Amino acid sequence: MTRPSPISDPSAWRAGDMAADRRWIRHVTDGEAKELLSALAETQGNDPAADPKFVMLPAMVGCAAEILEELENGRGFVLLRGLPIDGLGDRELYTLYRILGAYLGAVITQNKRGERIVEITDRGAQYGPGVRGYTTRAYLNPHCDATDVVALLCVRPAREGGESCIASAMTIYNEMLADHPQHLDALFDGYHHNMRGEGITGNPDEVTTNAIPIFSDFAGRLSCHFNRRLIVQGAEKTGRELGPDVMAALDCVNDLALRDDIRLDMEFQRGDVQLLNNHMILHSRRAYEDHDEADLKRRLLRLWLNVPNGRPLAPDYADRTNGGPRGGMPVAPAFR
Repeated sequence: MTRPSPISDPSAWRAGDMAADRRWIRHVTDGEAKELLSALAETQGNDPAADPKFVMLPAMVGCAAEILEELENGRGFVLLRGLPIDGLGDRELYTLYRILGAYLGAVITQNKRGERIVEITDRGAQYGPGVRGYTTRAYLNPHCDATDVVALLCVRPAREGGESCIASAMTIYNEMLADHPQHLDALFDGYHHNMRGEGITGNPDEVTTNAIPIFSDFAGRLSCHFNRRLIVQGAEKTGRELGPDVMAALDCVNDLALRDDIRLDMEFQRGDVQLLNNHMILHSRRAYEDHDEADLKRRLLRLWLNVPNGRPLAPDYADRTNGGPRGGMPVAPAFR
């Protein structure tokens, strides 16, 4: 089968390129900060969990357009630095973040509780079956989230560690094409992912209805959706054995995403918002050590966004949550 030619646009970057050219850091301007805080003042008293209703302001419209273009047609990631969060209480913080999300696209649900903003912090759990990685301080393997764009707002960094590590899926594809072509068939095949009890049925054994390919070539764009852990668990739950060729392909993607010349490490500062296109970027996280004091512990806020300039997606790739194409996580009846 013919595979796409090597990707040569800006999305196929390497760590050294990004370390030398840091234009992927986009600072919030004074005018943009003023507009965001003005929009926040307009929406005070509204439910911070609801979509904000406010007049779209010109500086932030321009900022959002710039970010969306970079996410879809550029490097595939942006670090927005300097969101004006100092002095805000939790309600204001959530509302401000939802306002930023509204400029960028549609905010979708992330879990069976229907949460549209998820707290990323250590809750003292041990990472393992039934425990989501974002509730721990454990190392997280390279993966993609089930949405167009994931945004992480840093409210407080860890005492030590917790760096975000990202890699271009397009560069990984190029490496596969050049040096590991024996793995390509496995990577374009589809796999049922474990839904972790958060699917339509709520059944702990539910897997994705679709067999989702790791690489999808559709409408002239190459997209990637990778989560080794969920693929392996999904195979166990369906009784489908993943042969040694598939396991070798999964391991190769994982190893390439962590390779020093491909992986870009990113430390967060308070007020940073990392935005990643999940069709182009794999992300992982280093383990971290935290402060003892509760009000100093590492705290990030996560949004999942479907963006207005998002690429067309193949039907067998687009539904990754059993909630329909580009659907959020299904909300359990108890939380509706």
